[in-house]
Amino acid sequence: MTTNDSIETHCRTLRLPYIRDHYQTEIDDALKAKLSFHDFLLAVLRAQVVQRVDNSINRALHTAGFSSIKRLEEFDFSFQPQIDEKKIRELASLHFLDKSENIILLGPPGVGKTHLAIAIGIKACQASKRVAFYTVHKIVSELSIAHTTKSLPNLLRKIARLDLLIIDELGYMQLNEAQAALFFQLISARYEKGSIIITSNQNPDQWGTIFNDNIVATAIMDRLFHHSHPFAINGKSYRMKHFDQTSS
Repeated sequence: MTTNDSIETHCRTLRLPYIRDHYQTEIDDALKAKLSFHDFLLAVLRAQVVQRVDNSINRALHTAGFSSIKRLEEFDFSFQPQIDEKKIRELASLHFLDKSENIILLGPPGVGKTHLAIAIGIKACQASKRVAFYTVHKIVSELSIAHTTKSLPNLLRKIARLDLLIIDELGYMQLNEAQAALFFQLISARYEKGSIIITSNQNPDQWGTIFNDNIVATAIMDRLFHHSHPFAINGKSYRMKHFDQTSS
C-alpha cells in the first residue's frame, strides 16, 4: 500500500472526507506558502471543521423542511418601515429560544411574514438548534393522521423536543372542530417549553372564525401571546413591488 493509499484509508476510518479529498492540494499550497508543520496542520484541520459545520447546517436546513430559503440579510426593511428592524435583529440572536418565547407575525399576504419566519429559522439552524417548518395545512394533516393511527402522543413528544416550531399561513384554511382541538393540543404541548413562530393573515379578533370556536381560539391565543413578541405588518405587498414600479 502506498503512502497516499494509507492516508486515504486513515481519513476514511476517522471520517475526515475533506482531508482525504484535498490533502495533496493542501500540501502543495503549504509548500508554496512555506508554512510550518504546525500551520499546515492547523489549516487542514480548520478546513475539515468548516466542511463538517457546513454539512451539519445543510442537514438541519433540509430536516427543517423550509418552503424556501429566505435570509434576513435579503429582507428589505426600507419597504416595510413600520417593522422594528432593531427588534427583529435582536430576535435573530435567538435569545428568545432560551426563554421559550414566541414570535407572532400578523399582516396581509405578501408583506414578508414568511420571509422573516424562515430567516429566523435559518439562524436557528446555523446555531445547531432543532427547527421544523410547517404550513397550517401540513401540521393539521399530520396531527389528524397521527390521531387516527393512535400515534398522536409520539408526534406531540417529537414536536415538543424542537427548539423552534414555525407554523405558517394560519388563516388560509378554516379548521373543523376536530382539527381545532388537535391544534390546541399542539400549542399546549409546547406552552412554556419551546418557542413557536406563527404567521397569520388574520387579526386575533378573527381567530374564532379560523378555529370555528371562540373558546378554543381564546385558549390558543392565550398560550401563544403569553411570553411573545407580536408584530403587526400592514405595509405593501413585496409581490406587487415590481408591478407598482412598472406602472408608475
